[in-house]
Amino acid sequence: MSLQRNILMIYTGGTIGMVEEPETGALKPFDFDHLLEEVPELKKFPLNIHAHAFKNPIDSSDMQPEVWQQLAQIISQHYSAYDGFVILHGSDTMAFTASALSFMLEGLNKPVILTGSQLPIGKIRTDGKENLITAVEIAAHYENDLPVVPEVSIYFEYQLYRGNRTFKYNAENFKAFISPNYQILARAGVHIKYNDAWIRKADDAPLQAHYNLDNNVAVLTLFPGISANYIQAVLHTKGLRAVIVRTFGSGNATTQDWFIQLLAEAIKHDIIVLNVTQCAVGTVDQGKYETSSRLKQIGVISGRDITFEGAITKLMHLLGNHSDVVTIKHLLETDMRGEVTL
Repeated sequence: MSLQRNILMIYTGGTIGMVEEPETGALKPFDFDHLLEEVPELKKFPLNIHAHAFKNPIDSSDMQPEVWQQLAQIISQHYSAYDGFVILHGSDTMAFTASALSFMLEGLNKPVILTGSQLPIGKIRTDGKENLITAVEIAAHYENDLPVVPEVSIYFEYQLYRGNRTFKYNAENFKAFISPNYQILARAGVHIKYNDAWIRKADDAPLQAHYNLDNNVAVLTLFPGISANYIQAVLHTKGLRAVIVRTFGSGNATTQDWFIQLLAEAIKHDIIVLNVTQCAVGTVDQGKYETSSRLKQIGVISGRDITFEGAITKLMHLLGNHSDVVTIKHLLETDMRGEVTL
């Protein structure tokens, strides 16, 4: 690592930034002006580490698109001054934020790594220190003056994941995240081993931050016995522009005429319908079975192996930046930031 590497640490909130009051046992955010006192191991890196803390820390369950816009603005404003960015974030919605930033930061060629913890950094058994220290080390890792991981990623429990391929699957273990449809980007042990073939390559494109997001998106999770009245209510939501249908298996849904007709009518009114499987592993393959063929025929878009988090944030990004339905549908079927396997 070069002596000149500068890292900006951005604290949004979450468990990792908490310390315990010795007298009461209550958790409170620690002062990030004294970050190196809380994690003295960071002093051993030949780095310039600066911190930007949100004035009012946000529990990740309260995460909103407005915060993604703030994060994109912070990164864009400080992009030329720093070699890498580490975002401390609550784990519950971390994958949503990572996915959103991957779409909002077009032309990104520096590391943006999100991390957090399952236990507060002030706890003796915390996973926060290791997550933070290694995230900083990866963010600062350059070879031949090029960043090794120039994309938005998540580091948690010894593994680095592509941000828009990842979701939280475990609320109890330190290994909270998984990326079942894409290889991990790196594994930390005695040494950090990078999976270079699966990491997006840096290029000379300038950073273009896109701040517009449109949350006029609905989600229909199918289940046996779902009613027409419920689906009608969702599809007639005022201002609705897109709906994600979470289907069975490889993109399958009921073939009942009323269901197909409701979706077809919505599509005729320029509501985009995106097919995303409820399965954690695998891909949507519309047309493989009769139960998905009719969806393809009426114009439902296949989400392939995109995560739910990736689908929601990609739609918000596309709806916020494009008004033409044909363009949005084309981009939904395009791999924009490594979020889907074509």
